[in-house]
Amino acid sequence: MPHHLQFGDWVPFPVPHVFAFFSNPENLPRIMPAATETRIDKLHLVPPSSSTGSLHFLKAAGVGTIITTSFRLFPLLSLRAKWVARITEFEWNHHFADVQQRGPFKRWHHRHEFVTDNRDGIDGTLVRDVIEYEVGFGPLGALGDKLCIARGICDAFAQRQKILPQLLSEKQGLYFDGSTNTAVP
Repeated sequence: MPHHLQFGDWVPFPVPHVFAFFSNPENLPRIMPAATETRIDKLHLVPPSSSTGSLHFLKAAGVGTIITTSFRLFPLLSLRAKWVARITEFEWNHHFADVQQRGPFKRWHHRHEFVTDNRDGIDGTLVRDVIEYEVGFGPLGALGDKLCIARGICDAFAQRQKILPQLLSEKQGLYFDGSTNTAVP
């Protein structure tokens, strides 16, 4: 049975800065809950096409990138699960999407969207996550989703919402203007 979740986080940073942070796969462990001890085990980075003129991202995961991560399923156990994701869509400063190739779900599609949004006179970015997934395992999987999986996903995004402004203010994932090679916040 397919499930749909949607999350939205607003941050007071411009879209290019936020997009640069999210499209750099090395930042993935930083936005995951610390208890999962998420790490990147293997990265096959395919740079995106540079259709934005002089903007060049230091490390952006374009279509075809494969990211292999591992994480703790349960914080108190050393058992780690492996997740292999492939980037299937990428549009500069607008969105990118990943699908699970191997991992804990029967099916997983995650679209990351970035929209300019002004709140209380402050220009910022609305980061929208649209997730479609299937757990598998029939009624047992449905029960697991109802009891803990959906809640775990929601908790992970709630934790990300709390730490995201601080991570973005650390100027990680900057982009550069290729003509001057100077950082643009």
